[in-house]
Amino acid sequence: MAYLILLLQLFSFPQAEPVEWLQEMTVAAGDTFQHQPVTYTFRYRNLTDAPLTVDNVRVGCGCTATEWQETPVAPGGVGSINVTYDATNAGYYRKYAKVYFRGHRGGHKLWLEGFVESAD
Repeated sequence: MAYLILLLQLFSFPQAEPVEWLQEMTVAAGDTFQHQPVTYTFRYRNLTDAPLTVDNVRVGCGCTATEWQETPVAPGGVGSINVTYDATNAGYYRKYAKVYFRGHRGGHKLWLEGFVESAD
C-alpha cells in the first residue's frame, strides 16, 4: 500500500522543466534555395541546481542534423543546440529535433520551418 501511495505522489506533482528556451520552440527560418542548408541555433538556460547535460537529440528524418555541446551547462548557464535542415527538396518544410536532458524525463521538440525555392 505504501508503494502505491508513493507512486501516486510521484505522478501527481508535475516535474519542473529543466530548461528555459530563450526563443520560441518553433522557428520560421524563412526562404532559402535548394542545396543551401538552413541552420538555426536554439539556446536554453539551465533552471536546475546542478550541471545539465544534453543526453540525446533525435530528429524526425534523415534530412535534419544536430550538433550540441557535450560539456555540462552550469546552473543558470546557457547552452545551445544547432539544428540543420538539408534543403535539397523544393517546397515547404517543417522539421523537428527532440532534445533529451540527462536525468530528466520527456523530451523537448524544437521545430524549424520555412520554404525552399527551386534552384532552377
